[in-house]
Amino acid sequence: MDPVVRVSGGSVRGSTRDGVSSFLGIPYAAPAVGADRYRAPQPVVPWEGERRATEHGPTAAQSAYPAPMDTVLPSSVAPGDDYLNVSVWAPEGASGLPVMVWIHGGAFVRGANSVPTYDGAAFARDGVVVVGINYRLGVPGFAVLEGAPTNLGLRDQIAALEWVRDNIAAFGGAPDDVTVFGESAGGMSVATLMASPAARGLFHRAAIQSGAGTAVCTLEDARRVGAEIAAHLGVPATAEAFADLDPETVVAAQTAVGLAIQADPNPQRWGASVLRGGLGIMSLFPVVDGDIVPGVPEDLIREGSSAGMPLLIGTTRDEFRLFLVPTGVARGITAEVLPLLSQRYGWPERAVQTYATNRPTAAPGDVASAILTDAGFRAPTARLAAAQHAAGGAVQVYEFDWETPVADLGACHALELAFVFDTLDSAAGMVGDDAPQEVADRMHGAWVRFGSGGDAGWQTWTPEHPVVMTFGIDAQVVEAPRADELALWT
Repeated sequence: MDPVVRVSGGSVRGSTRDGVSSFLGIPYAAPAVGADRYRAPQPVVPWEGERRATEHGPTAAQSAYPAPMDTVLPSSVAPGDDYLNVSVWAPEGASGLPVMVWIHGGAFVRGANSVPTYDGAAFARDGVVVVGINYRLGVPGFAVLEGAPTNLGLRDQIAALEWVRDNIAAFGGAPDDVTVFGESAGGMSVATLMASPAARGLFHRAAIQSGAGTAVCTLEDARRVGAEIAAHLGVPATAEAFADLDPETVVAAQTAVGLAIQADPNPQRWGASVLRGGLGIMSLFPVVDGDIVPGVPEDLIREGSSAGMPLLIGTTRDEFRLFLVPTGVARGITAEVLPLLSQRYGWPERAVQTYATNRPTAAPGDVASAILTDAGFRAPTARLAAAQHAAGGAVQVYEFDWETPVADLGACHALELAFVFDTLDSAAGMVGDDAPQEVADRMHGAWVRFGSGGDAGWQTWTPEHPVVMTFGIDAQVVEAPRADELALWT
C-alpha cells in the first residue's frame, strides 16, 4: 500500500520502491503568483482529502539551458502555480533518522529539485531522509524592486526549512538533526543561510559544494541591475509593475540583461559587488539587506554566526572549464588576452605568470580557466573554511579531481553531483557512459557519514594543516595542494 503522511496543508500519498518511500511536489507555501510573486512566502493553502505526491511539482519560472550547455547540464522546466514545493525521500518505516536538505544550483536563475541527478533515493537507501527544495529564482527571487521584500529566494529557503522542522518527523526524520547541503548557487545559499539570523536553529550541519561566502550584492548595485531589467521591459522597477507581467517575459528580459552585463566592455559600471560576487557570470543573487543578509556571509561566519557548526566544503579541480570550454571561449583566449582578463577581473599581479609557469604545456585558455577557478571558487572556499574554523566549527575540505571523458571538460563545475547523489546513470551527458562507480561509492558514502554525524571520514582542516581529501580514482588526503597559487588570493 502506498504510504500516506499528514503535513501542513493536509495528507499526501507517496509511493514506495525498493524500500524507499518518496513524496514529491509537496507545497510548503502558498502559490507565489500574481502580486504574491513579489511578496514574502505565505502559509500553505490547505487541501481536502489526499494529495497525490508521486510526481515532481512545478518549477520556478526559468528557461532551459541554452546550447551548447544543454548537452551537459540537465534542465527541468515545468510551469505551474505550486512551484514552492519540496520532495522527500525516506527509508520505508523510518523513525528518528538524520535529515539532509538539498538546495539546488543554477546561478540563481535555473534549477529544480526535479532534476534526475538530485534523486534522493540512494541517501534514503543508506539511512538518511532527504528533502529537495524549490525556491524563487531570477527577478522574483533576487531583484531589488520598490515595494518587494529583498531576498525572496532566501526567504523561500528559510520557509522550506521551517516546513522541515515542523513536518519531517512524519517521514521518519529528526528535526533536531538536519544538514543543509547545496552546490553552486545552492552552496552560496548555504553559506548565506549560515550567516542569516532568520535561519538560526533550523539546521545543525552544512555542506557547501562549489559555493562561496562572498556571493552577495550591495543594495545599490542590485538596484542598478533591477533598473536595467525594468528599462528593458519598459516598466518602472516596482513590484506592482513586475507583478502584471508574464513570468516568461521577465525571464527573457533578465537573460538579455545578464548577457549584456557579461559582455560589457566596462563591467565596473555595474558595481564591484556584481562583478566580484557574480563571478562574472551572475547578475541576480543574494543582497546584503541588513535583514535576511546582515552583511557579507564570510565575515559574519568568522564572527560566529554559525559558531561550532560542522562544515564540509570543497570544489572541483577545474570548475571554470564548464563555462569556458563548451562555449568555445577557452579556444579564443590567447597569451595576449590573458593580461586583459587580469585587468578586467582584478587578478593579483603575479597570477598569470605563476599559473602559466606551473603549466608549461597548457594553452592560454586552460591557464585562464585555472585562474578563474581559484578566483571564483577555491580561494573563497579556503577563506570560508578559515572563517568557520575560527568560529569553532570542525571543517573538512575536499576537491573532486576525476576527469570526465566528455567534451574536454576535465574535473569541471557540477561534475561531482552525480557522484554525491550516486545517480551516475542519470548524468551520462556530463559524466559519460562508464563513470567509475567506486568514486561514487566513496563520495556518496562521505556525504552520508557527514549527514549522519558530522564527520565525513578524514582529518579536519586547520590553517596550520590545510588538508584536502581528493576524490578521484585514487582518493587521498593531500596537505596544501597548489599552495603557491592559492597564496595569491588569500
